[in-house]
Amino acid sequence: MSVGGSSMKDGSRSGFWKRSGSGPGSGKPVYGAQHPPMQQPISNSAKRNDKTGAASSGDSFQDFQNKTLDAWDDGDDDLMIDMANIKMSMKDIQSTAKAVLDNHSRQTRNANIQYNGPNLGQGAQKSAPGMGVRVNNSWQPPKPSPIRYTQDTVIDKEATKLEKIKTLLAGPNTSISELQKLSWSGLPKTMRPTCWKILSGYLPVNIERRQALLERKRQEYFSLIDQYYDSRHDELHQDTFRQILKDVPRMTSLAHLFQQKRIQEIFERILYIWAIRHPASGYVQGINDLVTPFFVVFLSEYIENDIEVENINLTELPEETLNIIEADTFWCTSKLLDGIQDNYTFAQPGIQTKVNALRELTKRIDAQLHAHLDEQSVEYLQFAFRWMNNLLMREIPLRCSIRLWDTFLSETNGFADFHLYVCAAFLTRFSKDLLRERDFQGILMFLQKLPTHDWHDDEIGELLAEAFKLKYMFADAPNHLSKKS
Repeated sequence: MSVGGSSMKDGSRSGFWKRSGSGPGSGKPVYGAQHPPMQQPISNSAKRNDKTGAASSGDSFQDFQNKTLDAWDDGDDDLMIDMANIKMSMKDIQSTAKAVLDNHSRQTRNANIQYNGPNLGQGAQKSAPGMGVRVNNSWQPPKPSPIRYTQDTVIDKEATKLEKIKTLLAGPNTSISELQKLSWSGLPKTMRPTCWKILSGYLPVNIERRQALLERKRQEYFSLIDQYYDSRHDELHQDTFRQILKDVPRMTSLAHLFQQKRIQEIFERILYIWAIRHPASGYVQGINDLVTPFFVVFLSEYIENDIEVENINLTELPEETLNIIEADTFWCTSKLLDGIQDNYTFAQPGIQTKVNALRELTKRIDAQLHAHLDEQSVEYLQFAFRWMNNLLMREIPLRCSIRLWDTFLSETNGFADFHLYVCAAFLTRFSKDLLRERDFQGILMFLQKLPTHDWHDDEIGELLAEAFKLKYMFADAPNHLSKKS
């Protein structure tokens, strides 16, 4: 293949890439918006332009070539033109190409561009965009930061709610409806113990009766222990107590806490006394989990530690303090279980009913997910039984359960009725993930280990908002959930 004679070759040398000895690979920098132009010696052509007092518009492309650094070396274009006049074998072509690349790599490594502009700091590299070599560029932009607008004042909603609750509780008779409104969106930690006791029906709304009732109920609880706890080893109750002894140390929400013998004994007494006072159901696995939120919240009246993450020795607390926490926990747990006792009677009909309702609700709000579960032979009872039995406490962190219970306690029959809509919102939240699982085993494994470990109040707030929407749509139209597929 030929491209002409020597005149063509010479013309190529003077006009193909280079003008006045400058061309691709000459090491001249490219100016960019991020960097100021560098101070360079005035070229002869520039001096001539000064003398004539006019700039030559015909040199614009030449200037562009002079200021552009490309992936070529000074001698590369000569070599390429010579190659055009020679018939070469594939082996020669490959070896020549390798030589060009090696030549360019050496020049890239040895490039030393002088910069006389302002100091750009330690992070400015010679190979930054607009300042040097484009090949093998290691420059990285800094990590983006969010814009932070200045604000004169910040309204602390938590502080505002705190003051409202304090004022409400300090009145002669606390309005339950007002307290429910304030509690629905979450309670301040310092006010949660008292609010939970009132919302559970344990404390009276009349402020003058509260202290006397607390003292009486606490004495009553320990009278029950004196009267019945010794019967735990009787033949009639030993199976119940044996199951409690197995379950308490295996509680996962505060595993480090339940290894302390004193704490185990508190839970054993609470669960056993409740079981013998409710022979229709007795003790059922899962009830033990429902004691934990009350215990943790009432403990927060006395210590500031986050016991979900801190391993503290609670036996250092005064015995009287632990007794108060134990008694209050027992009575509030009893109030909760009274509203969902059909979950724990023979054959657990309450749970069966709620699981069926969840199935029908899911069928109407996410038909694709329902069809996918049905196609893969996944029964709702296989995963939702635990959701109803343990009120989602095995599915979300303890801190999230506590926030969730703020709302449950603010709803009428929250643990029985509103919990259904929470479970529906919870299931459909993972709809896309479940649709990606293509078999029975994958679906159940995902549902048994849901990605909620890092959840906090924001995620629970979103879940509750969706649940409230479902309740608004379906609670007043029960026929939507009673139809059988």
